[in-house]
Amino acid sequence: MQYWARRLEQEIDGVMRIFGGVQQLRKIYDDNKNLFEVKENVPRKLVEKVAGDIESLLAKKVRALKRLANAAEKFQKAHHWQDSIREEDIEYYDSKADTEYDDPDGEEIEREKSNSLKLEFTDDDNFKTKVNYSYAAVQIPTDIYKGSTVILNELNWTQALEDVFIENRKEDPSLLWQVFGSATGVTRYYPATPWRAPNKIDLYDVRRRPWYIQGASSPKDMVIIVDVSGSVSGLTLKLMKTSVYEMLDTLSDDDYVNVASFNEKAKPVSCFKHLVQANIRNKKVFKEDVQGMVAKGTTDYKAGFEYAFDQLQNSNITRANCNKMIMMFTDGGEDRVQDVFEKYNWPNKTVRVFTFSVGQHNYDVTPLQWMACANKGYYFEIPSIGAIRINTQEYLDVLGRPMVLAGNRAKQVQWTNVYQDALGLGLVVTGTLPVFNLTEDSSDRKNQLILGVMGIDVALNDIKRLTPRYNLGANGYVFAIDLNGYVLLHPNLQPQIINFREPVTLDFLDAELEDENKEEIRRSMIDGNDGQRFIKTLIKSLDEQYIDEVFRTYTWAPIKSTNYSLGLVLPPYSTYYIQANLSDQILQVKYFEYLLPNSFESEGHVFIAPREYCKDLDLSDNNTEFLENFIALMEKVTPDSKQCDNFLLHNLILDTGITQQLVDQVWKDQDLNTYSLLAVFAATDGGITRVFPNKAADDWEEEPEPFNASFYRRSLDNKGYIFKPPYRDAGYQGLDLENNTIGILVSTAVELSIEGKSLKPAVVGVKLDLEAWAEKFKVLASNRTDRDQLGTRRCDPSSSCEMDCEANNKDLICVLIDDGGFLVLSNQEDHWYQVGKFFSEVDANLMSALYNNSFYARKESYDFQSVCAPEAPSNTGAAPRGVFVPTVADLLSLAWWTSAAAWSLFQQFLYSLTYSSWFQTEEVVGDGMEARETSCIMKQTQYYFSTVNATYNAIIDCGNCSRLFHAQRLANTNLLFVVADKPLCSQCESVKLLQAEVRAPPRDPNQCELVDRPRYRKGPHICFDYNATVRGMWGSRAGAELGLAPGRDGGSGYPLVGGAEPWGGAPLGEIWAGGSPWAGAWSRGGIPGEQS
Repeated sequence: MQYWARRLEQEIDGVMRIFGGVQQLRKIYDDNKNLFEVKENVPRKLVEKVAGDIESLLAKKVRALKRLANAAEKFQKAHHWQDSIREEDIEYYDSKADTEYDDPDGEEIEREKSNSLKLEFTDDDNFKTKVNYSYAAVQIPTDIYKGSTVILNELNWTQALEDVFIENRKEDPSLLWQVFGSATGVTRYYPATPWRAPNKIDLYDVRRRPWYIQGASSPKDMVIIVDVSGSVSGLTLKLMKTSVYEMLDTLSDDDYVNVASFNEKAKPVSCFKHLVQANIRNKKVFKEDVQGMVAKGTTDYKAGFEYAFDQLQNSNITRANCNKMIMMFTDGGEDRVQDVFEKYNWPNKTVRVFTFSVGQHNYDVTPLQWMACANKGYYFEIPSIGAIRINTQEYLDVLGRPMVLAGNRAKQVQWTNVYQDALGLGLVVTGTLPVFNLTEDSSDRKNQLILGVMGIDVALNDIKRLTPRYNLGANGYVFAIDLNGYVLLHPNLQPQIINFREPVTLDFLDAELEDENKEEIRRSMIDGNDGQRFIKTLIKSLDEQYIDEVFRTYTWAPIKSTNYSLGLVLPPYSTYYIQANLSDQILQVKYFEYLLPNSFESEGHVFIAPREYCKDLDLSDNNTEFLENFIALMEKVTPDSKQCDNFLLHNLILDTGITQQLVDQVWKDQDLNTYSLLAVFAATDGGITRVFPNKAADDWEEEPEPFNASFYRRSLDNKGYIFKPPYRDAGYQGLDLENNTIGILVSTAVELSIEGKSLKPAVVGVKLDLEAWAEKFKVLASNRTDRDQLGTRRCDPSSSCEMDCEANNKDLICVLIDDGGFLVLSNQEDHWYQVGKFFSEVDANLMSALYNNSFYARKESYDFQSVCAPEAPSNTGAAPRGVFVPTVADLLSLAWWTSAAAWSLFQQFLYSLTYSSWFQTEEVVGDGMEARETSCIMKQTQYYFSTVNATYNAIIDCGNCSRLFHAQRLANTNLLFVVADKPLCSQCESVKLLQAEVRAPPRDPNQCELVDRPRYRKGPHICFDYNATVRGMWGSRAGAELGLAPGRDGGSGYPLVGGAEPWGGAPLGEIWAGGSPWAGAWSRGGIPGEQS
């Protein structure tokens, strides 16, 4: 077998020496070294420069943000509240007025008559949509009545922001969305553009956006306790589950949470035994487990509160250590558990208590009001589904108070996680600044309310443009992370699904293959240090089929004035790079001619990388079209033009000339058919892929951008010849080989040493004809000499002669398998159509033996950015029976909208759609509720060579029909040569090793275990949680039947602002839809229900 292996090695090496042209290409570079310079990448300098550029970019946005926040506070303070304000008094552009809604029944819809301004819009490349720079737009959530006094006053004073928006843009034309998100739910954004029409009802509410939540309050430690005693009837329990679900959506990654249910005893609803980070994965576990809550037993508030206080007092775990709060959902009870509060929370009251009375019942709610008021909290009522969203986010107003009282100290610009922009910009980060109500009451006491949050978006692409790319080589890259360890920039940050409700949170250790070195690098970056480390690590190939063990230098430094840190990853061979210097214009023209299609027949086909060589160059996914666009532009501009990237252009033209010289000196003189080659090729850092002969380009399936081609990147990281068969999944049935040729790529990097500087500027290779090389493989792995004639040498297992892969192909399986475990060549004809499949699909028993004998190691990881088709649907309920369901035409007719009664009914409808699966009463499927793709976690498995290099013989023991096999690595390749007995009987069958990506089963990875060893993170540097001057927020929310708020002793109580109605006399429809019913009183400087 070693003799066969040597013959195989020699044949591969011989072909690559003749056709690869590595030596010749080295000489060509050497002969042309007057046309380029070798430049050095100095990691520390690069990181310092890029971090400084990003800091400057964000600092410009911060200046605009501060101008806006200061102006907003000034405008609101000068504004006079108007009780009698009417819709027709306000002029504004309603962004939803132009939104097209589709009626599921295909009927024509009578549109709502709108007072909205009529604007003209023009396409804008920066915003990727139509905009109007003369106006701002207003978005009001669907479930808020835009004719309410609160909203009209809000629209009135925010009108003045338009001039500041416009002024900001004049100063910095690169500004993207400037947004004011108001605590009332109104969003005013600039420039104006129509709101994006959703394919379902629009549930966008600015107060639930990640950037608003982060800007409106400091981090939170929250314990949610849910009463599940027997009195909590079916609908009430469903309302509670939905309320918890919505409450969880008000938390961000800076917050910590746990959820427990209680009756006589309290217990966590999930496997989490302590507070856990409120990240997407943990919240998903809570949301799933809350569904399993069952009502039984009796109510014991003491059990619930003691559990909650114990959770908040546990100092042995990672937590926010800022605002602490307990959220209790119950249907009512008589116990005030004063002794628990005395023991755990008084006199300092560092834990706020918020109580929620859920459902429609006749219990006395005074104890619930007292609990909230006695612990710096707030009492809410959720009588029906329509009250859930507003009431589960109102508590944020209370948490904003210490920030308001802290004044300028709390005016901290915060930068958010990455998230998807709701208006189509793609991935963005947002700088946020809270806006405070500066009005004072008659006693000169400060108002304690947050008006909203100001935000300015920065597109990730604008930050990426500041980072180097092509001088770092194919495997070098820049990345950035935040204080949670989530990546802001990373080549592997590629979310597959657009989800506006959730931030894009990919941890650095999930973006790469985790190891101890990377954990330490991540920790140092989060701590704001700078550093450098040279490490050996594993990386996944671009096509996610292979694992390579590589060396990399990681260099990092903080981006000052932000909570981000920047890193640079560089392989050793990318320390130096080529910078072309084609000052000779005659040579430029000569080389450029080799890009013209009329030269392809003689010089081979050229693919050019679709890079942004010039500003006016139209990019295209079709490389022929892109090349045409490029040639057309080059006829108008020179490579030295200011509108072009001279580095990219010169390198491209240089590589065109260098690869053409390879054609002239090597490829043209050889007959490819003699060696059964379909093509020869060269690809370069400069962006050229030249494939010879021209006709071979028809079957060329590799990426035209070498930096995105798996063969290119792997060849740089591995020594020797890298074989790459065409990937085939398990279900592949094969082509008709008579009419189709299958090619196997073999490539190797060209390493140069110029004046002692080592670099790899190109990869060369050949494409083998599978069928011919399979025959050749049989001959090479045989004892046949040139004199032997096939047919004269038949060697039976019973005879004493040596068997081989050619004469004994009925008895012996001989295969070449690559380092990922994929079949490359075989002596079995029925294997030929399986070339490129994971070998376990071909011979599970043999692959298992190779794995068990340590020829292969396995790496499992998770892809948290995948998208999956929806799982088989359980019945999706429509609206509950007994609730009138208006048609879309009803929704858009003015008469229906303006009836105040419609608001309560509308909310029933709206939320029954949103939570249809929880509120279904029978098996009905809602019209137009199409199943949609969802984000999901995929489990990936890759195999790679372990350190075994020697020849190895072993027996696969299967009782009476064991199999002998031999395996040996082929030198200077990524191949394993295996010879084995054919299986004689089915007893030798074994379990298939899986390599294909699969959807991770529920609870895999196991969040319950992961939270016990949380990854290192840091919260914001400053916390605003407790202030002795914060006044209690007495009063109730959402219960029109209440006329009194309780006194401190729970006794007689005192009137609320506005008389007997807690809403200050506003009609029910107005309040329910108006976002913040207290806003009227707040704007006048009063605190509702404050104790005199």
